[in-house]
Order: sequence, then structure tokens, then C-alpha cells
Amino acid sequence: MTASDQLDATFIALADPTRRAILARLMEGEASVNELAAPFEISQPAISKHIKILERAGLVTRSASGTRRPVKIEATPMKQAVDWLEKYRKFWEVSYGRLDALLEALQTPTNTDKPSRKKDDSNA
Repeated sequence: MTASDQLDATFIALADPTRRAILARLMEGEASVNELAAPFEISQPAISKHIKILERAGLVTRSASGTRRPVKIEATPMKQAVDWLEKYRKFWEVSYGRLDALLEALQTPTNTDKPSRKKDDSNA
């Protein structure tokens, strides 16, 4: 899978609120499919489909522990997505910084904004 394909798979997986909730739960530690399905009002097979999408994106793995197959979160694809987004965050920070400077310059009174006082040459 290319880096671009990996990024696409990560964002596709993160696009769904159920999958994001599953990842949030897995941040607390590994869990079985039944444990992951418990808070949702959808079937266990539907949760399994969400987990397969997360697996394809590399965001979770399943291991064999006896008859149990716990699901565990994987951080690498998420880090790649964050690194990609970070470039754009920096771009927008610079852009907003320039906008802030412009707005401040526009709001700061200049000498031309103040009424001028003519010097009375007759008193000099």
C-alpha cells in the first residue's frame, strides 16, 4: 500500500462516527468485538464490518488469545495522518498571522488620522 493509499484508508476509516468511537474505546485498552459492540444499538456483525475497515486501514489489529480475539489500536497510520494535517495547520497559522497583522495595522491610528494643528506663525 502506498503512502497515499494508506492516508486515504485512514481518512475513510475515520470518516465514520462509530469507527471513531471504537478507536476512542480502544485507547483505554484492547477489547473483544462483543465489548466494542455493547454501547452501540447496532448488531455485532455491523461492528465487525467497522472493525474490518479499521483493520484494512491499519488502525487496529486482532490477536489470538485462546478462543478470544481481542482488538487493539495501532498508532502508526494515525501518526501519518496527523503529520499530513500538520503541514496544513502550519500553513493556516502563517496565513492567520498575516491577517492578524493586517487587521492590527488597519486598527492602529496613524498620524494622518489625527486632526492637524496649524502653527500660528504670528506668535513665533
